[in-house]
Amino acid sequence: MRAPQHPTDDVRPGDAGRASSPAARPGLMLALATVGFAVNFWAWALLSPLGPRFKEILELSSFEQSLLVAVPVVVGSLGRIPVGALTDRFGGRVMFPLVSAATVVPVLYLGLSGHSSLWGLLAGGFFLGIGGTSFAVGVPFVGAWYPPERRGFAIGLFGAGMGGTAISALTTVRLVDAHSTAFPFLVTAGALAAYAVLSFALLRDAPGRAVPTEPLTRRLAATARLGVTWQASALYAVTFGGYVAFSVYLPTYLKTGYGLDQTDAANRMAGFVLLAVAMRPVGGWLSDRIGPVRVLAVSLGVVVAGAAVQSAAPPLMPVGTIAFLAMAAALGAGSGATFALVALLTPANKVGSVTGVVGAAGGLGGFVPPLLMGTLYGAYGSYAIGLALLSVIAAAALAFTLTRVRKDAARAAGETPPSD
Repeated sequence: MRAPQHPTDDVRPGDAGRASSPAARPGLMLALATVGFAVNFWAWALLSPLGPRFKEILELSSFEQSLLVAVPVVVGSLGRIPVGALTDRFGGRVMFPLVSAATVVPVLYLGLSGHSSLWGLLAGGFFLGIGGTSFAVGVPFVGAWYPPERRGFAIGLFGAGMGGTAISALTTVRLVDAHSTAFPFLVTAGALAAYAVLSFALLRDAPGRAVPTEPLTRRLAATARLGVTWQASALYAVTFGGYVAFSVYLPTYLKTGYGLDQTDAANRMAGFVLLAVAMRPVGGWLSDRIGPVRVLAVSLGVVVAGAAVQSAAPPLMPVGTIAFLAMAAALGAGSGATFALVALLTPANKVGSVTGVVGAAGGLGGFVPPLLMGTLYGAYGSYAIGLALLSVIAAAALAFTLTRVRKDAARAAGETPPSD
């Protein structure tokens, strides 16, 4: 059940006409948005597979290597707050080409000169974070094209674009080995530029899109007062944050903890990412049918168990692999369910703003663990404490889901809220 639009909602006179063009169809818009999300996330994740290489070449500490891969994550996460609000105002038709074109600049810088020093990598990584904001563009753009009963699945399919990180994992090291350090950055910059042109030509906003008329600061303040903003933020910090943390740090973890070479570690990280990506639309689809709370509860329970098992440092085959793949599936499904919850509880004209804040929380949830894991390994020579903390945090999120979130979701669906 979708919250009603506010009486201050407005629709630009030209929007409906552009959106009703014969070329503007929900399926096409979803496909274009998903491709854009994947290309931008491909760029956003370029530094992660090369982290071990830069550590050796530049003689970085474990903390410096963790910082290197975490900086794009935190910038891309915080940037989702203003970008989500701007998407509410200007629409995905404007924001997708703009974000994609802006990301070309740091990608080229990193490929041509920024990779030769730690400070150059950090500066380039800071602006590389722009690519991570594309998530806050796509969720309100796609959601506006679909009715509430199909929105969870549609947003879940869009979320599969996070598989752009798998493209990076599978290709970056190979392209560097076959050509040069600059080559994967040049290829990605070309893909971003091509998408910016394509999206500018073909994207259209949904007919009757609700356009807020209030100033940005007032809209952000109103977003902060919504309960769903903070509930979904907490859950997304665990589900998507866990996915991001593993996608950027797993190559280092596998190389350091299990002695795998760089290519093997990157390939296994890609498998983790692909499974999480495949499960995200499944999580959205299941949420449309049985409700996001049930999907979140099962997903978080699996993460609790998987992290607890892995904290004991089991052999990689088969126990460690099973634990990681189970967590990948659960984190992907939980990420899809979280945004099904956002679609259920958020007013139509605030979806972009709420998405920005929730997306920021998810990215920040992925920023802290790599730094923490690097620090703990440097101090104790073990990752056990970090994984045990993940299990405890997921357990707290599970308890929150089964209490407060379950009550609010039942109320929004017109059901009698469960008693404690």
